[in-house]
Amino acid sequence: MNILITRPLLDAEDLMSKLFSMGHKIVHLPTLKILPSNSKPIDSSPYDAFIFTSANAVRNLNLINQDFNKLCFCVGSMTEKIVRLKGYKNTISAGGTVNALKNLIVNSNQIHKNSFLAYFCGDNISYDLDLELKREGIKINKIINYFSEKIIHLNDENKKIVESHPPDIIFIYSTRSALSFVEIVKNYSLDPIMTGSKVMCISKKVADIFSTTKWKNVEIFNPGDEILKLKMDS
Repeated sequence: MNILITRPLLDAEDLMSKLFSMGHKIVHLPTLKILPSNSKPIDSSPYDAFIFTSANAVRNLNLINQDFNKLCFCVGSMTEKIVRLKGYKNTISAGGTVNALKNLIVNSNQIHKNSFLAYFCGDNISYDLDLELKREGIKINKIINYFSEKIIHLNDENKKIVESHPPDIIFIYSTRSALSFVEIVKNYSLDPIMTGSKVMCISKKVADIFSTTKWKNVEIFNPGDEILKLKMDS
């Protein structure tokens, strides 16, 4: 199959390698550029635990008074891997979904009513995890430490690659990425070869962007389950 991946290369390289080894043709079309927030370093001392819903949040950490024994809640195994590479030892993975991450934190015996958590994330998120945790009585500070900028242009080489290998499957990982991708398709008149593809979306919020337009084959997947989802649908 021809599979189109829209994540930045740093986040997609491992998946792309696995899919390629399975015999799939991979087209890489990043739709977002990740930029650090350039904010002042955060003092980690007041916090009992950190929360990460993306590897980009980990890569853009800017802390003082670091404690590598700090409890770190991670949305999935890839994010947890990046956290551990940063040097943190006390990590827990939720298995790939933000809802599972919320339940993991709420039910953790390491979190109590006086705990104070830091949630590191980007400026554009699909799920208001901080608000959900506050409703559960958890004290939390949301810290935006990176920004995502839409990529809406294709160079001639990438356009030729897409036209030569119309995707059977397209993976989309955020609402901003979805909006960027739809804009690219429109700007370069790629509708005839794109709208018949199966669009795999990371959440219902993302899927709704495609379902309300001319895209007919839209499904939702859990991050980390891309290969499993392909096997189930084949």
